[in-house]
Amino acid sequence: MSSLAAALWGPFADFGFMRRALVACVTLGMGAGPVGVMLQLRRMSLIGDAMSHAILPGAAIGFLLAGGLSLTAMGLGGIGAGLGVALLAGLVSRRTHLAEDASFASFYLTSLALGVLIVSARGSNIDLLHVLFGTILAIDGPALYLMGGITTLSIALLAVIWRPLVMECVDPGFMRMSGGRGGLYHMVFLFLVVINLVAGFEALGTLMSVGMMMVPAATARLWTRRLLPMMALSAMVGVMAGLVGLLVSYHFQLAAGPTIILTCSVLYIFSLLASPTGIRAGAGLSL
Repeated sequence: MSSLAAALWGPFADFGFMRRALVACVTLGMGAGPVGVMLQLRRMSLIGDAMSHAILPGAAIGFLLAGGLSLTAMGLGGIGAGLGVALLAGLVSRRTHLAEDASFASFYLTSLALGVLIVSARGSNIDLLHVLFGTILAIDGPALYLMGGITTLSIALLAVIWRPLVMECVDPGFMRMSGGRGGLYHMVFLFLVVINLVAGFEALGTLMSVGMMMVPAATARLWTRRLLPMMALSAMVGVMAGLVGLLVSYHFQLAAGPTIILTCSVLYIFSLLASPTGIRAGAGLSL
């Protein structure tokens, strides 16, 4: 038992960078999980992935101006780039016959290419890897404070706009007819998506930060149909994946960020096989 306890808690007791990484995982799970649930209910999962790439040029500019991994500079740049892409995509979809997801796809590919070009032209290959894949084991105190502030703001805003968001998911036509300002709440929700992606990109990088948002949400949806328990379970799955992923990466000397996302994926696959609404339930259906 003592050896098991040492294996589980020893890395966090002995090393400050492991404790900070664990706090980062807890913070990201609590903030990104509920937002991911709403993204899925609004059928915007792929838009969330597009937004994670869209923040790259702003993050890259902040990275270069700050001379390194500064979550404040990269965060401000990422928020500006993400919201800019969201506004442009919404404007194009309203002024043309293109759907919003098509506009997002076009703009996020442009943003991704621009961000990679900026970092590769002004930085090094190591800088590019840090921006794309994150450095969760290098999280410092100021970064944790900013991530905690983003999580607090995210939960508070979700509580304020809860009813309009749910109403728009269930009956968007009624929302428009009743003058419920659905467009305003839609932009506020996109703002929540962007800031949670920004909170995650120093830890997991711009390419994988969306994983902490979408995979736990998909896992939670397999276990419950009720919205509030689904959000709580999504946050718990994210926190659990962070804890297990950090331990696995430490003991087997693996990259921490990808290991955390793969742990989320393992929990998702287990849920597909074992949950009441997973593959077993689908196997009993007939046409």
